[in-house]
Amino acid sequence: MSEEILANVTPHETRVALIENGVLQEVYLQRSTHAGVVGNVYLGSVQRVLPGMQAAFIEIGLERTAFLHVSDIHQANQHEDAPAPEIQKLLHEGDSVLVQVLKDPIGTKGARLTTNISIPSRYLVLLPQGSNQGSSVGISTRIEDEDERERLKILVESVRMRLAVEGGFIVRTAGEGVTEEAITADIQFLENLWGFIRAQAQSAQPPCMVYGDLPLVMRMLRDLLGTEVDRVRIDSKENFDHVITFAQRFIPDVVPRIEHYAGDGPIFDLYGAEDELQKALTPRVNLKSGGYLIIEQTEAMVTVDVNTGGYVGTRNPEDTIFKTNLEAAQALARQLRLRNLGGIIIIDFIDMRSEEHREQVLKALQKHLDHDPARTMISGISPLGLVEMTRKRTRESLEHMLCEPCQDCGGRGFLKSVETVCHEILREVMRSARQFEAAEIMVLANPDVIGMLLDELSTAMAELENYVGKPIKLQSESLYQQEVFDVVLA
Repeated sequence: MSEEILANVTPHETRVALIENGVLQEVYLQRSTHAGVVGNVYLGSVQRVLPGMQAAFIEIGLERTAFLHVSDIHQANQHEDAPAPEIQKLLHEGDSVLVQVLKDPIGTKGARLTTNISIPSRYLVLLPQGSNQGSSVGISTRIEDEDERERLKILVESVRMRLAVEGGFIVRTAGEGVTEEAITADIQFLENLWGFIRAQAQSAQPPCMVYGDLPLVMRMLRDLLGTEVDRVRIDSKENFDHVITFAQRFIPDVVPRIEHYAGDGPIFDLYGAEDELQKALTPRVNLKSGGYLIIEQTEAMVTVDVNTGGYVGTRNPEDTIFKTNLEAAQALARQLRLRNLGGIIIIDFIDMRSEEHREQVLKALQKHLDHDPARTMISGISPLGLVEMTRKRTRESLEHMLCEPCQDCGGRGFLKSVETVCHEILREVMRSARQFEAAEIMVLANPDVIGMLLDELSTAMAELENYVGKPIKLQSESLYQQEVFDVVLA
């Protein structure tokens, strides 16, 4: 499998696309308006120590002073169940302290800090000050296989000892099944990065940031760039230079694979990435055979409906259904990654009579999901013929990142028909005429609604006017949405 990373960088937005075999698989987005400070490391200055709250306010250079609780202060060789010492014994006003942001500032509250520094890489998290758990290697609880947990623990510890790296490590969920070469590369990267952070902190004057979470393109190098990636293309010369400098310092073996894209067209036009991105925002996914999927994302779950559409296939309807479902399984696995859909997913494949066909479709779905870096689980076919599965939520879905609820329909995805609105107006006029005294009644509504009242429902309007005994005037308002109307009494 060939892989390529495309990076589209503008002053206020960065987009990164992962291409596999010439097909868009994943999209990552970062905008300057939503940049947080979680994960950033600062050299701060203690402004106030509050014994009553067992906390301190730390100046780190943000708009508001940040908050550090005693429970978030690292204590060497202290067991996790041991009570924390009083904060006035640990910090004093004017002290310099190296801290990391746990939570972004919210409202009038400053950022939440910790002195337990942790630095993530693709497969590992480095704890430079070590762990209080008595072990130098921890394993993500989401890695459930005991044999794999033991393998990873022994592997990381042996590499750590061989490279003489101090501190502790946590193996992330993505580390399940990785090789010794990948673990070694990650540990070397983290060791180099921590050395850089320490050097920055020693030469800095508080308050200042000594390490910021990596920009999106560099995070992609850290998290996505494996041996299977052929090249990385970046369309910004300035950012290309920054990435090269970063790679030369921390991951020098990937430098030959990084290129500056100077093509005439937009970089996302390569492999049709821009078009695929736009299609991923619509519910319908067309299949090459003529069938299609309908993917609906709700608050509770994601539902997928498979349809044959215009595909008639062979004379045997069962074979037609089987081939459509196989194609849908492949397309769905890709769409889940591209749209980054997570949580509970219900798939309504076209009903198949053959037990063998059902098993083959499930195997095909599992095979294609095996390429997904996010953790997935298929529970089989329910008594109603639905395939139930889950996919780990890793970040916001593409729809939530790029879209907002429709102002016309309030996010429902549909509008009341013009005829329905007209009948609501007729009922509201009758209700208002009964409750209030008025010389005349005026209806203000969308032009399409007024048009139907004057045309197809003109007889109903005349009968209503005769019934209420008052003149009814209709006024078209082009700024009114289809469902919006006003009944005004004069």
